[in-house]
Amino acid sequence: PSVMVSASEADEEKPLPFGTLFVHGKRFDAFHVRFRDISRGGMRLVTPHSAEQYALESTRQYDECYGLAFAQQLKNKDIPEGGSKAVNLIDTIGLSDSGKNFVMRKCVKAFTDTILDLIVEDDIVDLYGQKEVLYLGPDEQVIPEDIEWIVKRAAVRGYGTPAAFMSSKPRAGINHKEYGVTSEGVNVYLDVAIRHVLGLNPSEDSFTVKMTGGPDGDVAGNEMKILFREYGDNVKIIGVADHSGCAEDPTGLNREELLRLVHDGLSIANFDGSKLSHDGVVHTCDTPDGVKARNSMHNRLEADAFLPCGGRPNTIDITNYQHFLKPDGTPSSPLIVEGANLFVTAEARQALFDDAGVVIVKDSSANKGGVITSSYEICAAMLLSEDEFFASKEQIVDEVLDKLRELAYMEANMLFREFENFGGSLPKVSQIISECINVATDALTAQLATLTKQDREALLPLFRQHLPKTLADLSFDHVHERVPDQYIQSAISSCLASKMVYKEGTKFIGAQPKEKLAAIALKYIEKEKEIALLKEALADADMPEDKKQTIVDLLEAGGARTSLGVY
Repeated sequence: PSVMVSASEADEEKPLPFGTLFVHGKRFDAFHVRFRDISRGGMRLVTPHSAEQYALESTRQYDECYGLAFAQQLKNKDIPEGGSKAVNLIDTIGLSDSGKNFVMRKCVKAFTDTILDLIVEDDIVDLYGQKEVLYLGPDEQVIPEDIEWIVKRAAVRGYGTPAAFMSSKPRAGINHKEYGVTSEGVNVYLDVAIRHVLGLNPSEDSFTVKMTGGPDGDVAGNEMKILFREYGDNVKIIGVADHSGCAEDPTGLNREELLRLVHDGLSIANFDGSKLSHDGVVHTCDTPDGVKARNSMHNRLEADAFLPCGGRPNTIDITNYQHFLKPDGTPSSPLIVEGANLFVTAEARQALFDDAGVVIVKDSSANKGGVITSSYEICAAMLLSEDEFFASKEQIVDEVLDKLRELAYMEANMLFREFENFGGSLPKVSQIISECINVATDALTAQLATLTKQDREALLPLFRQHLPKTLADLSFDHVHERVPDQYIQSAISSCLASKMVYKEGTKFIGAQPKEKLAAIALKYIEKEKEIALLKEALADADMPEDKKQTIVDLLEAGGARTSLGVY
């Protein structure tokens, strides 16, 4: 990594990656960047249309890969895998569609084989000297054919857990769009944010939403379904914009018509105009005025919340963020929950907060449901055969959804608690939370390697608690046979780190010396066990129930931390 980022350049804003792989092949160059020994992230294929565009993409390829991997590292805070990304720049200039497809598939195979050369083969110069455990996922232009080939190739090449090497497998995977995993998390953050920012109870009070991303999209389409499922007539979606155009209605777009488009996989341009109120309108992108209306909808319409669930990265940036404000300087929406990645740039987020008080739930928090789901898919692929997983798939998926909602609620509540107590912008608080969990995870992983096998076994229940119950019940007796030791240690570390940070807050973690953080965390889990025993003993105590509950609440709120004697 220091070849690409020197030690002098590396700092808290741009930390040095754990590892960087570069692959050069016929018609392609590829980078894989990871921020932890065990990491997971998508592989995207970049195919510029011209020589000039190819040259431009080439100059920024590493920076793009680094930035995506770092964003993934922040998002992966709740799971055993650190963040990684692969960007494969492929020369398909001048090729026919069939020729382009052929070259892309060949380059995926060549890149995969080279990665497997480096992490599987014994007859290479290995200065690292340890087994490497990498996991890939699909990103832009990766197709099901690639996914199936990669898994089969990993098995042929002798990778230890080939079914886990690539996520989103057709049969043994958890399809993000089918189950709406990203949107389930987005809606949790929206719910908590509405209560804190708008002072409304969305289960009882009416509120309005505008969205980018169409009914045929993964995040936007599923979010529409979830909004109506959770809030019924209380929610009014007053505007939706996607690649085809936009539909607007100040009284709320017709629920049944939106759900029809979601069900049929149709874009917003297919919205039936007869379902609009007198003031509603549908604009399509086959006219200049339609394009203009679509491109400005997210700025023009006034709504309680804006959900960017699709659209181009950097749509709102430092040069145009003021278009999101009304003439009096107040925002067209006081709340933004980022279902899509990078719709608003970091500079624009800060400017919207500074100039107009816009509260923004950052993408690395709001849409983390997808990476949590992919992580559980990796666990399932290691612990169960494909047939075993498929036999219990629906139950496991239901439990995965419960887990990701729980993790989303934990972070969302902490986000607003720290935001309201300590100030600063919400995106900055989000990043601090991620960094605190990651620092604690890394410290614990290093510490676990020094413990005896018996001491590590005592911590294994943390990993089991992390897993969906059905998956754990079916397979945990075989965890050491099927899961690499490195992964188990990383899972224990991430579980304990996130538990402690979400419970005690970032100020507590930040106040501890880094060299003592792991020891404090291990003591913390012991104190939690003591508190649990005290609560059990309290159940039999002869005192009024309200007094018992008060003591229980106090023990849960700060018992473990107080008994540590560390502040």
